[in-house]
Amino acid sequence: MTVEITNPATGLVTYRHELLTAADVEQRLAAAATAFPLWAARSLQERGSVLRAIAAQLRARKDDLQQAMTSEMGKLKTEALAEVEKCAQACEYYADHAADYLKPQLIDTEAQRSYVRYEPIGCVFAVMPWNFPIWQVFRFLAPAFMAGNVAVLKHASNVPQCADLILAVCRDGGLPEGVFDVLHINNEQAAEVLRDKRVKAVTLTGSERAGRSIAANAGDQLKKCVMELGGSDAFVVLDDADLDKAVAAAVKSRFDNSGQTCIAAKRFIVVDAIADAFVEKFVAAAAQRVYGDPQDEKTTLAPMARADLREELHKQVQSSVDKGAKLLLGGEPVPGTHAGYPSTILDHVVPGMPAYEEELFGPVAAILRVRDEEEALQVANDTTFGLGGSVWSGDPVRGEAMAKRLECGAAFVNAIVKSDVRLPFGGSKRSGFGRELADHGIHEFMNIKTVYVA
Repeated sequence: MTVEITNPATGLVTYRHELLTAADVEQRLAAAATAFPLWAARSLQERGSVLRAIAAQLRARKDDLQQAMTSEMGKLKTEALAEVEKCAQACEYYADHAADYLKPQLIDTEAQRSYVRYEPIGCVFAVMPWNFPIWQVFRFLAPAFMAGNVAVLKHASNVPQCADLILAVCRDGGLPEGVFDVLHINNEQAAEVLRDKRVKAVTLTGSERAGRSIAANAGDQLKKCVMELGGSDAFVVLDDADLDKAVAAAVKSRFDNSGQTCIAAKRFIVVDAIADAFVEKFVAAAAQRVYGDPQDEKTTLAPMARADLREELHKQVQSSVDKGAKLLLGGEPVPGTHAGYPSTILDHVVPGMPAYEEELFGPVAAILRVRDEEEALQVANDTTFGLGGSVWSGDPVRGEAMAKRLECGAAFVNAIVKSDVRLPFGGSKRSGFGRELADHGIHEFMNIKTVYVA
């Protein structure tokens, strides 16, 4: 079956690929099973050398990777190039630090010798999203490769060229045949892959709906899974915040990547005492985001990834306005575009509106006004999601005290929420479970074995 990929900026078909047959999938899974013991037997130094070579390949092919991201999901050229560099740095980070993360941990017991060792588990199935089509994959691959695991990837259906380029980069970097492969398959085939006995675990970054399905399938097979799902991050602005800094961060966190980021600030919870001043500055700054050709470095707002996603977002905006939200900016699809949506701000958002209850996965900000700090905390935690959150205060001690009370996987004070290879990343509540990055990420898909010698 041939699948055509449409450029979200132009509406034109830019890439075609074939879905794999059952025989194709079998060949790739068999190759992974064969490659695993050989790759796991290599030393950390050998695996690290390959990872550094992959980092070099990422930088050498950054223009190809950028163009693929831009043509497939509309990412700004500048953002795409930065994403490639972040992937290269992650590869180098794990090549440098895996030895420390994986060294045996001696435990003092009555035994002559007792310790914990980390062993790879085999083939991990990765189901990855389109919004950061290179970074999301390497966020998993870099630690998985250094751990000695092998992997197969089902990428999002609208970024197959990105998947093919990732495979080419890994192969050109010296990764042996079978250690990593791409599966261009549909959801039904993906369910079969997860059930295959050669697949030992699954990692998903995606929607809550996808998470429920894959986690249920993994649970039925008693296989380990890591779920990084949606988010509706709170951006809490207290009455002593530096408004200029908070507004600059708010615009970046909400509208970068056209707002299509799990950890983007989505709910701006502002104390009444400074709400009018914040909103005025926020609207003025957001209006400066210029929609245009994502290949043009002057463009500061990219198209959304697909026309259907724009339609869904617009329905959420319209419904919120119908229920009483005040539209301050944007709110209508960019005329004459395939998937363009402007910077949009909704004020006076309250419970019962989609902008309050649901994740807005696009360039739409929801402003929630509150009386004081305690109500701000209550509203921030009044969500089914728990990925990230930030607090803005002129007093870092005060900000940190609130950050500790946020129900989420990552709380930042006077900084936007971001993923950093040095820090564990993941959520709570319906934002998923498990962790990526740092030492936690490399340990997720390992057998943590106790050895006791009497």
